[in-house]
Amino acid sequence: MDSAEHSGTGGTAGPGRRTRYVLVGTGNRCEMYIRSLLDDHADVAELVAVGDTNPGRAEHYRRLAEEISGVRIGVLDPAELSRTVREQGIDRVIITTPDWTHADYICETLHAGADAVVEKPLTVDAEGCRRIGAAVEETGRHVVVTFNYRYSPRNTALKDVVRSGRIGTVTSVDFSWMLDTVHGADYFRRWHRQKENSGGLLVHKSSHHFDLVNWWLADSPERVFASGGLRFYGRENAEARARAGAPGHDVEGGDPFALDLRTDERLSRLYLDHQHHDGYRRDQDVFSDGISIEDNLALVVDYARGATLSYSLNAHSPWEGYRVAVNGTEGRAELEVVERAAVLPAGGGSPVDPSVTVGPHRGGARSRGERLTVQRHWGAAEEVPIRNGAGSHGGGDRLLLADVFRGPGEDPYGRPSGYRDGVAAVAVGIAGNRSLESGLPVRIAELDLGAAAGAHRSEVPA
Repeated sequence: MDSAEHSGTGGTAGPGRRTRYVLVGTGNRCEMYIRSLLDDHADVAELVAVGDTNPGRAEHYRRLAEEISGVRIGVLDPAELSRTVREQGIDRVIITTPDWTHADYICETLHAGADAVVEKPLTVDAEGCRRIGAAVEETGRHVVVTFNYRYSPRNTALKDVVRSGRIGTVTSVDFSWMLDTVHGADYFRRWHRQKENSGGLLVHKSSHHFDLVNWWLADSPERVFASGGLRFYGRENAEARARAGAPGHDVEGGDPFALDLRTDERLSRLYLDHQHHDGYRRDQDVFSDGISIEDNLALVVDYARGATLSYSLNAHSPWEGYRVAVNGTEGRAELEVVERAAVLPAGGGSPVDPSVTVGPHRGGARSRGERLTVQRHWGAAEEVPIRNGAGSHGGGDRLLLADVFRGPGEDPYGRPSGYRDGVAAVAVGIAGNRSLESGLPVRIAELDLGAAAGAHRSEVPA
C-alpha cells in the first residue's frame, strides 16, 4: 500500500510511550473500540477522552471507560477536537460518528496532526472522497478504515480460494445480502433513514460488501448500473398493503416492528435517557413519512479486469445472512452464511437490540451456520473448512482490533485497509445512487472522487 494510505503501525507514539487516543462519536458502535483498547491493548494504547455532541452519551461512555480502566478519562467537546489533539499530544482519533460527519472529522484530525481510524463508510459522497484525499496528500497523515468483514474467517477462506487459482480466473460474482425484519428494519428507525445522512444502504451498509468483492478480486470497480426503491417500509407502502387487505403487523396485540427502548436496559441508558439533550429519536416508526433511502436494491458492476458483479440487498427478509457465488474459468466457489435463521414473535428468542445478529439457531428448515463449497469443472463439490475463533464475526473483530491498536504484521491476505480502500468501497454505492437518479449506467471515473479512485488496485498485490 501507499505509505500515505496506511502506516503499517498501530500508532505514531515514540518508543516506550503508549499511543494516545481520543474517540469521537459515542453511539452503539464505539463500545467495541473502547473495550478493546482498555482491555486487550492497554499496554500499547491510552484512551485520553471520549466526545459527542450529545453530552449525556459522552458521559455514559466516560463512566464505562473509567469502570474498565480504573483511571480518569476525559470528556471531549467535538468542537475543540483540533485544540485537544495539539494540546494533549493525541496520536490517533477514532471516529464513530454518523456517516455524513466522517469527512469533516477525518480532515480536521489530519490537519491537527493526528492519524484517523474511521468506521465504514469512509464518507457518503464524492465531495467527501475528494476532501479526504486532499487532506491525506497535504498532511502525509494516515487513515485506517475498519472493514471488519475482511477479518471474518469465512470471508478470508473465500479470499484464499480465489487467490489460490483453484477456480481459475474470475468471470463473475453473484452476491445477495438479506437483512431481516430486526436488523434491516432498524436502518429505517434511525438517522440512516435519510439519504443525506447515510448515503442510503448502498453506501452505509453495502460499502462493507463492495469492499469484500474489491478485496476478493483484488480489482477496481469501473461501471455501475443500479435499480431499486423503497418498497416495504414507509407510510405509503404500509397504507397500500392495508388497502389491499394484507394482514396487519400485530402479534399478540403488539407491533413487531416497534422498538420499545424501555425493554432494553442498555439501549435505554444510551439513547432514551439522553434524548432530551438533542431530540434524537432512536426508535422512529419504520412506517412513517420522511424515509428517503431504499429497502430493495440490485446492481450490476463491471470490474477493470473483466469480471462482473451482480448484487442485491433486501432489508425486510425473514432471515439474515448472505450468499456469494464466484464463477471462474476452472470452477465455482459458493459461500452461504445464515446469521439469524428466523425472526420469531415476542418471547421466541429474537433480540430487542437490532445490532445483535445472533438469534434462533433454527428457523424451521433453515439452520444458522456457514458453508464454503468449491467445485472445479469435471469434479465433485468439496467443502472448505472454516476455522473460527472466539468472539464476534468468528473472531474477526479481535483480529481487526489487534491490527488497529498494535499494527498489522505480515498478512498474505492484505486485510488492513486505508483510505484508498475506503474510496473504492463507497465508489460503487455513490455511483449506484447516481444511477438510481438517472436510470443510466455510471462510470466511476466520471464521479471525480480524487486521485485515490484511479490508483487504488495497482497498489495492492493480487
